[in-house]
Amino acid sequence: SFDIFSSTYEHNGEKKNMAATFKITLEVPSELVALSNMPAFDVKVDGNLKTVQYMETPIMSTYLVAVVVGLFDYVEDLTPDGIRVQVYCQVGKADQGKFALDVAVKTLGLYKEYFAVPYSLPKLDMIAIPDFAAGAMENYGLVTYRETALLYDDKHSAAANKQRVSTVVAHELAHQWFGNLVTMEWWTHLWLNEGFATWVSYLATDSLFPEWQIWTQFLNESTEGLRLDGLAESHPIEVEVNHACEIDEIFDAISYRKGASVIRMLQSYLGPECFQRALASYIQRYACSNAKTEDLWAVLEEESGEPVTKLMNSWTKQKGYPVVTAKVKDQKLEFEQSQFLLSGSPGDGQWIVPITLCCGSYDACRNFLLQTKSEALDIMEASSCSDSQGSLMEAGKRETNSWVKINVDQTGFYRVKYDEELSARLRYAIESKCLSATDRYGILDDSYALCMGCQQSLTSLLTLFSAYREEVDYTVLSNLISISYKVARIAADAAPELLDCIKLFFINLFQYSAERIGWDPKQGESHLDAMLRGELLAALSAFGDDATLAEARKRFHAFLDDRNTPLLPPDIRRAAYVAVMQNVSTSNRSDFDSLLRVYRETDLSQEKTRILGSLGSSRDHDIILEVLNFLLSSEVRSQDVVYGLAVSREGREIAWNWLKDNWEHITKTWGSGFLITRFVREIVSPFSSYEKAKEAEEFFAIHGKPSIARTLKQSIERVHINAKWVQSIQCEKHLGEAVKELAYRNY
Repeated sequence: SFDIFSSTYEHNGEKKNMAATFKITLEVPSELVALSNMPAFDVKVDGNLKTVQYMETPIMSTYLVAVVVGLFDYVEDLTPDGIRVQVYCQVGKADQGKFALDVAVKTLGLYKEYFAVPYSLPKLDMIAIPDFAAGAMENYGLVTYRETALLYDDKHSAAANKQRVSTVVAHELAHQWFGNLVTMEWWTHLWLNEGFATWVSYLATDSLFPEWQIWTQFLNESTEGLRLDGLAESHPIEVEVNHACEIDEIFDAISYRKGASVIRMLQSYLGPECFQRALASYIQRYACSNAKTEDLWAVLEEESGEPVTKLMNSWTKQKGYPVVTAKVKDQKLEFEQSQFLLSGSPGDGQWIVPITLCCGSYDACRNFLLQTKSEALDIMEASSCSDSQGSLMEAGKRETNSWVKINVDQTGFYRVKYDEELSARLRYAIESKCLSATDRYGILDDSYALCMGCQQSLTSLLTLFSAYREEVDYTVLSNLISISYKVARIAADAAPELLDCIKLFFINLFQYSAERIGWDPKQGESHLDAMLRGELLAALSAFGDDATLAEARKRFHAFLDDRNTPLLPPDIRRAAYVAVMQNVSTSNRSDFDSLLRVYRETDLSQEKTRILGSLGSSRDHDIILEVLNFLLSSEVRSQDVVYGLAVSREGREIAWNWLKDNWEHITKTWGSGFLITRFVREIVSPFSSYEKAKEAEEFFAIHGKPSIARTLKQSIERVHINAKWVQSIQCEKHLGEAVKELAYRNY
């Protein structure tokens, strides 16, 4: 039973509910564990049943009330403050909860200090639930997770799994303050919960695991936000929500990732100490009540004396972001902002942009707010103390201090487009190892986006790639790998005759790193090298490197004979699975069948999702269809189907027909949650022709439903962007000779 105690107040003569506390009683079979938000204070057993009464909750929102009943094992620990923390999981998996338990205990201490407010409940339970659609849910004092986000197995989990557990736990625990103790006023302010929890989870993880360089990896969050927000069909961070059915679709990369990125931009602008003081004031002021975006800005403005509301309104109330164009003219550095859209269409947004720049050295930094369409800086002033030889912009590449990098360390949520001279100098600065990893990442990612938006040629993007041949940073290389997959896909549509040369170029590009890192883990190597190894080997496999494919197959067969073989540790399993799927066909399917056997025999969710994410990389049409049908079978948990939807380019037509044939079943099974949007996005977005976009529009005009409307529009826009990009590449006169020169260059 639920007893809800609410208080009321009058507003304009109308009676309204103000807040609620909950007193919960459960009657359950006596052998089961029964949990709720608060600790139990009374348990009465009566034969096969028991009645459990829980302490009354503090004032809280209804969406955070939770009960869980089932058979569970647990591990537990106490914080120095005496708060009991327990991690529950399926019977027999208790050891896999120890890592998350340790992270939780330490994170509660970190947040108590950061927010200057202790955790507000007497206990914290975290529980792994086998069938769970979201990654996790921050119910007050009883946080629920899918198994892959909470459990970590020393023997069979990869380094990437460890990192995911840490950031998800830190994210959910941040909500205990930001969301639960202080709750958003309405769903329009959802981003405050999610953007903030995402940002602060990196702060906590960095404090616990500084060797992971997690703030460099944060750029992956920013990039996801920038990719979605570069669409005309994006939406502002603050979105009007008028109906409950609209809520699911705003749990997206804008709320989480753009939200986190603009918070990081603001923290960087105001300075970390001022930002922390203001957050502590905000939490204390609005504890046990509701707040809206403006309330946070007001507190930050009070603390900093800066025009926070005016600055941030330009980022939260309008969609999109700017590209800042930088060029040198008459001893001046000219800046101009305009809305960046991947479609190449002109947008009319204008922002207050915190510009940071370094000239030739990280010792010479400038920052200012770009509040108008354009502004110019005197170069001597911009480079102040960094250049005793006269003008910083003296010609040539004699001095490595002649580069100019804007948006230092990528803390700003915008793209930068440099003129040819500045671009050449930055390329030289990358080759000369003068730039930080975050800046190398930013230059690469901005160039890729500009190329996709037809504002830069593929020839110049590939030339930039070659400057990254000796790259050693995990995050930069990981982004280079994912961009290379996308470039190979678009090249296959635009210039199929160059595909082999482009693949060879990528194989050569990654060879240096692959040789440095090898197949086998080294004693005492970093967490980041462990993650990089799997990604590099998967890329070499996907691009058809014969030596990698042969070695992967050999190790996969050793693994089939002995699941504990040191030849295939968890960090490289996915790479081996991708490799063996490359040559699978209906007449040569034994490796596919073996992989399905591994899937059926493991009870580790992370192993299952690793396999599901590899099966679709097959190039054989019949196998792809078999894989997609397998996803709909009872052998795959409904929440895990999405891992298998990203199929190879050769399989995209098969996947589209499969989606249409099974649409009725898919809408019946997944239609009520957010997972259905993933089917549409993963299967429609990869196409690159206007005809296919029209076909998708026509199909969904008849079979669509409101909950996929936004995702469908975004997916069709992506197809249009790809189609335009293909046409742009086909008009590049010197692409063929440039690709051949790059592919056969002797490094």
